[in-house]
Amino acid sequence: MSAHAFFLTQFHDLLDDTGFDPQVHRLDGKLLGSDLGSLMLPRASVYVIDAATNPQITTGLVSHIVEHYPKSQVLVLAEKFEEAIAFPLLHCGIKGLLTYSEATEQLPRALETVSSGGYWVPRPLLARFVDSILEKGRNGGRRLPAISVKVSLREQQILAALLENRSNKEIANQLNISERTVKFHVSNLLAKYGVQRRADLILMSLQNWSVPTASLQ
Repeated sequence: MSAHAFFLTQFHDLLDDTGFDPQVHRLDGKLLGSDLGSLMLPRASVYVIDAATNPQITTGLVSHIVEHYPKSQVLVLAEKFEEAIAFPLLHCGIKGLLTYSEATEQLPRALETVSSGGYWVPRPLLARFVDSILEKGRNGGRRLPAISVKVSLREQQILAALLENRSNKEIANQLNISERTVKFHVSNLLAKYGVQRRADLILMSLQNWSVPTASLQ
């Protein structure tokens, strides 16, 4: 999705013969600047958004997609990602951040990772994002409540892999189990921590990692 025809052509070419079914969608800049509520978007499992427009408009577009298509994943492309731009997008629920210079080689792999439920975000940036959330919690901001959670050895391995920003497929290969088994364990972890999103699961696990009553079964 982009307001620029040249970007859409490049995007389609990058995914040619990759196994994906890319569908380009030209965004109307005037509509984006006036009323996102009336924006009609095609259904997709993953949305790739060109963030060359105003950062606030990009954040609004991401929020619109997450609200109307909660089961879809979102990946954003931009020239670079500073914290002032990346953090609001991560708060909205995007799963991938990729620069234009990285897209030529990494876009197919990023899409595969994001579509399987993983994150494609530079680890230093993701770490700073988590630190910023924890810092807000320490200073009285929004913080998910600390709870006592018992996890099995396998669930602890899954959590560790999630904290390393690994996709379901990568976790399955690492632990020699099926992707279906990974999804089963992730679902159990979401239920145990009482959250619905992986981002909140990662945050909860970080906040509760040192809680004494959280132990292995």
